[in-house]
Amino acid sequence: MAEQPKLPLGKLLVLKGVISDDQLRIALLEQKHSSLPLGKLLTNLGFVTEATVREALSENLNQQSADLSHMVVDPSSLKLISKDIAKRYHVFPLDFDKPSLTLKLAMSDTNNIVALDQIRAMLGKDVIVTPILAGDSEIMRAIDQYFGFELSIDGILHEIETGEIDYQSLQTVSDEYSQPLVRLIDALLADAVQHGASDIHFEPEQFFLRIRYRIDGVLRQIRSLHKTYWAAMAVRLKVMSSMNIAETRAPQDGRISITFSGRPIDFRVSAQPTAHGENIVLRILDRQKGIVALDKLGLEENELTLLKLMLARPDGIILVTGPTGSGKTTTLYSILNHINTESVNIMTLEDPVEYPMNMIRQTSVNEAAKMDFANGIRSMMRQDPDVILIGEIRDADTAEMAFRAAMTGHQVYSTLHTNSAIGAIPRLLDIGVLPDIIAGNIIGIVAQRLMRKLCPHCKQPYQPEVMEGRLLGLEKEKLNITIYQATGCEHCNYQGYKGRIAIMELLKLDSDLDELIARRAPAIEVRAMALSKGFITLAEDGIRRVLDGSTSLEEVARVVDLTDKVRSFARNRSNS
Repeated sequence: MAEQPKLPLGKLLVLKGVISDDQLRIALLEQKHSSLPLGKLLTNLGFVTEATVREALSENLNQQSADLSHMVVDPSSLKLISKDIAKRYHVFPLDFDKPSLTLKLAMSDTNNIVALDQIRAMLGKDVIVTPILAGDSEIMRAIDQYFGFELSIDGILHEIETGEIDYQSLQTVSDEYSQPLVRLIDALLADAVQHGASDIHFEPEQFFLRIRYRIDGVLRQIRSLHKTYWAAMAVRLKVMSSMNIAETRAPQDGRISITFSGRPIDFRVSAQPTAHGENIVLRILDRQKGIVALDKLGLEENELTLLKLMLARPDGIILVTGPTGSGKTTTLYSILNHINTESVNIMTLEDPVEYPMNMIRQTSVNEAAKMDFANGIRSMMRQDPDVILIGEIRDADTAEMAFRAAMTGHQVYSTLHTNSAIGAIPRLLDIGVLPDIIAGNIIGIVAQRLMRKLCPHCKQPYQPEVMEGRLLGLEKEKLNITIYQATGCEHCNYQGYKGRIAIMELLKLDSDLDELIARRAPAIEVRAMALSKGFITLAEDGIRRVLDGSTSLEEVARVVDLTDKVRSFARNRSNS
């Protein structure tokens, strides 16, 4: 039987309905100016995911493929290939079977004969190399994760102090020699990404420079350097983020884009003059972490259904509230990603654009070009939008334009800095929005916080005491349940927590609540009405996460106020 002829990748993806002829044509034109393979270009253009390309190639070449994010790696295979070879040829050793002397090797290009010949020659004739198809960025991520992170910050500092070149750190960054301070900044940025930090703080004190990372919402000191390093380091950061290096007395903002482990990472940079020099803070914007599927936000099934009902309404405002760093932007992007189809025109106005998204028209606020939020919304209304996202409602003009957009048949999403969902209503009244305009035009309000998740490797089970039982809303005789507390192990850097989860409260406005808002009813009355309709508060959602073993009571108390829980428990006891 004749072998089935292999189709070109582009044609195969068109036949499968994954991309259109137009998208293939764009990628092929782009390929004329680039040395990248078609699959990589289609991924970079945002037409397909890396996993889709991998599966299509696997089927077309009749080769086994692997999703490295869900693979268990054999430690003995890592000893066969050096990190240098793995990085040079974009390969990763997955598994080594000793009896048959077979090495399974993940490759982004299984037709790379040069790489296969070099590796076979290095391993010897007895070892059989089986190539397995894997995504390029997955391979780079696995190399950094499993081979250990070797950008030697200590080596670079030693080189600056002594003048001796640290060849190990030099090899990892580039093949050519570059200034040690340039490599030091690169190493610190890469190290922060590797540790899963959301922010990097460079804080000059009188005699030293403190470097801190914000990991899982908590600042952690990483290093202290001599003050003499800071002037050159600050200049390097300013050059990278296109700031004015001569200006040291005024605040400045900038942006850095680098590729790390095969994926693009952006840094939002802010410089602020302080008593001991310029304080520089970098916010890490990892696009792959920035967009979470709606059903992965951690909502209960009823709450998720309620949120989807709110999204289904064609006009009105949905507000997401919470303090800085509570994941408001991530939630909004997840919502936009959920409703993003070819039949809907979504436009955003942000300060600045954090995560680029396909098919969505994104605009940054630009004070110099007189593009503030109010003017931006006015301009966007002439672009025939169905959905408008406004980065933040912070003044009366922006609020007025947002409500005007909602009243003229648009779905509007925005953020507001308040402590709770119900607290958004007095905040809007304080800004200057009339109560009868608020009533009937707000679909719903989402308030959220981010809490640290207990490390699954070391969380310690225990039975709650009477006071903890009160916080959990449990009677004394029901304290025989198991909850968990943090301890700390090598998996979580001895913090007891690893990763974060969101807790949310969803307030869906209806005619009864609208009536209370229209007559400026006090917040306590609005809250009582909401609770009577099944409103679940942040504290209750946090306690749900304690009871299911995701986090500790101590962590919930750090993030939300639990004193109301104790009071309500005491009231219920006295009433009974």
